[in-house]
Amino acid sequence: MTSMSSQYRIITVCTGNICRSPMAELMLAEAAAAAGLTGVDVDSAGITSYEAGRPIDPRAARKLAAHNIPSELHVAREWRSEWFHSRELILALDVDHYGWLRQAAPDQASLAKIRMLRSFDPAVADRDPLDQGIEDPWFGGHTDFDNTWELIHAAVPGILKHVRAAQLQARAGQPKQQQDQPHRDDAGHRVRSSS
Repeated sequence: MTSMSSQYRIITVCTGNICRSPMAELMLAEAAAAAGLTGVDVDSAGITSYEAGRPIDPRAARKLAAHNIPSELHVAREWRSEWFHSRELILALDVDHYGWLRQAAPDQASLAKIRMLRSFDPAVADRDPLDQGIEDPWFGGHTDFDNTWELIHAAVPGILKHVRAAQLQARAGQPKQQQDQPHRDDAGHRVRSSS
């Protein structure tokens, strides 16, 4: 893991954080729990402040509820630059989010964390990022949210496989002293000792 966090942290990113990214966040969290994958933390954000403070779109909530995934606690929020360093995987839902994140990335390590969510879907993994986007369902109806669900769902197994591999690699490569006692940084996040 590249972050100093004790968790493998994933963030999903869309425009306003009320449709695609919270769906992806909650679907990934549910899938990780169902697979018994521990040490994973998933959250989401939008690249704009348009919807900050608002709940998930009711149509997204309906689709999640149909699969017994609760979403009533979701509150939209805007991306913060420090998340480039505190997340191990940054998943863009569409090409505009991908481009925005890549332009905003402060360094090469941050750039390396940014992926299109659908780059983990075997059906489109070998395609250009321009062909891996998920269109905004906000402008459509329930069918568009069904389609969003299906596109995210197809990528989830690949993301979980990636996380498992990253966790194994991190455990194998960590010196003993870094595996022992976590402490907290100035922001209150758990970090591993680098001494």
